[in-house]
Amino acid sequence: MPVAQVKERISWFPVPEEDEIPEDLRGLFRAARERIGFVPNVFRAYSFRPDRLRAWFEHFKLLHEETPGCSAAEREMVAVVVSSANGCLYCLVAHGAALREAWGDPEMADRITLDWRRAEALTDRQRAICAFAEKVTRRPVECDEQDLVALREHGLSDEDAWDVLELAAMYNFTNRLALAGGQIPNREYHRLAR
Repeated sequence: MPVAQVKERISWFPVPEEDEIPEDLRGLFRAARERIGFVPNVFRAYSFRPDRLRAWFEHFKLLHEETPGCSAAEREMVAVVVSSANGCLYCLVAHGAALREAWGDPEMADRITLDWRRAEALTDRQRAICAFAEKVTRRPVECDEQDLVALREHGLSDEDAWDVLELAAMYNFTNRLALAGGQIPNREYHRLAR
């Protein structure tokens, strides 16, 4: 007997209907549908505060601009390391899917998402990035200049190290909004890049 499908509540806060949000954000929703086939629930949940969705999304886009020193896959790797440390279901599912796509090896991406320490394909440089992102998340008061030195020793420029720091900080922020706001990931993420 099939399981009954119910409309899933995606946030504990009010979630406006798409026709209730400003036109520019409806454009963001349309662009997401064209690019990935659905509107991420984070967009829907954040549309409760339209100006803040705009600001968050602009910051998100800036942080995910690939640079020669920090690839798209490494940026998603930071997202899953932080989200795993925080136990954030939404971001683990969403960024796990993005990591599968960016990494190009779904099995290895899933291993990184679940436990980066046991993902044997990571380079020493990538392990240093993961360790730093996790430290920023779990023990930020213990961060010191030696963390930057360690990243430099693994070939990261100061700009790359700042990107890792800023990504980790942004995902800690986003994880807390998702966790404390009751955000649920889209079911579609589970099937992406498999």
